[in-house]
Amino acid sequence: MNKPFFYTIAIIILLTGISSKGNCQSQMTMTTMKKNVEITLSGSGEVNIDKEDTSVNEYLTDKLKPIKENFKRINAIKNWTSIDTQKLWETTEGGEAKFYYQKGQLEKIVTYHFGETFQAVTEYYLLDEQLSFVFRKLELYNRPFYYDLAMMKENNDNEMYDSEKSEIIEDRCYFENGKLIHHIKKQSGGKSPFYDNSYDEKEGIITDFEKLIGNTKN
Repeated sequence: MNKPFFYTIAIIILLTGISSKGNCQSQMTMTTMKKNVEITLSGSGEVNIDKEDTSVNEYLTDKLKPIKENFKRINAIKNWTSIDTQKLWETTEGGEAKFYYQKGQLEKIVTYHFGETFQAVTEYYLLDEQLSFVFRKLELYNRPFYYDLAMMKENNDNEMYDSEKSEIIEDRCYFENGKLIHHIKKQSGGKSPFYDNSYDEKEGIITDFEKLIGNTKN
């Protein structure tokens, strides 16, 4: 049975075997990491969904065109009518969800999740009130974010936390009428983007999205 994406993250957290360092430190860390994520990715409209995605399956060009045009339209909006923010506590370091509205219409949702060993940002784009595109960036740390030089020496380790050594995984998922029709996956390490035809987390993405939508109705 397919499990939501963040169930997978929960397993990653458990495998570290390291407990959270307290709410005060967590909040400060979340703020710092969130700032870095926002600068490099979320809401910037810099995600290129043309250059790499189209060439993989040319027969999908017509189906992907309206999804891409909608993505560009939404990211071209500079002045939102309203942006609602909700705290998320599904991971050890917390997170938040932002809901972007234009003239009463929900256009986009951006979520941030932070853990001791990872951070993730996911952008959900709506078209005709349905999920049409999801961009997700997951950064897996080489060591927990608080694993400094002293801890490295104490554990006879040869590495401390280094953001430059993180593994980056990016997903671009295209939906039509609630069904995943195209998925591009990109991983760090010089690997080329590839189409993942056996993508088994689509139900997880839909479940997470529906849960977020449910929160807007409460």
